[in-house]
Amino acid sequence: MGTLHAPMQQTTGIHITDIEAAINWWREKSPSPDGITACAEVLALAEVYALMVYYRESLCDEGSMPVKARAAWLAWYASTPDAPCIAICSTSQGDEKCKGCGRSFDEVQHWPAFTPAHKRSVWRRITMEGTAWRFNRYAERARAATGVDHPSPENFAPPGSASGAA
Repeated sequence: MGTLHAPMQQTTGIHITDIEAAINWWREKSPSPDGITACAEVLALAEVYALMVYYRESLCDEGSMPVKARAAWLAWYASTPDAPCIAICSTSQGDEKCKGCGRSFDEVQHWPAFTPAHKRSVWRRITMEGTAWRFNRYAERARAATGVDHPSPENFAPPGSASGAA
């Protein structure tokens, strides 16, 4: 098992795809009444998005994000699953990287201390890698996951059971 390190205190940026996802979430949540105007949250996020595109930046600094844009992003973030855990944690068996969710041992251990942007950067990395079981052999289990870190395995139907069968 890996050495337990102190939680990373790095400033993690918010990826442009998360800004875009938040904009689209707000557009669906609060549609334009006339097809032209956008809600305040979309406008705040769109300003950040436009500056990122203009300056060809892929990350927005979490700490210096405008207050209204950060609040809108955090509202979207709260609608996403918190942890990628699917209750198959191989780090507890000594693996440095979990076969179930794709996080490192340190990421699993320190997940509660991570900022929302740091969590989203881990989500982005494991999604881009696509090698964790949550993305292939246990994709159905990932769809049933609530985002709670280390849910009880009883929350998932065993393979081949009536509730888990297609």
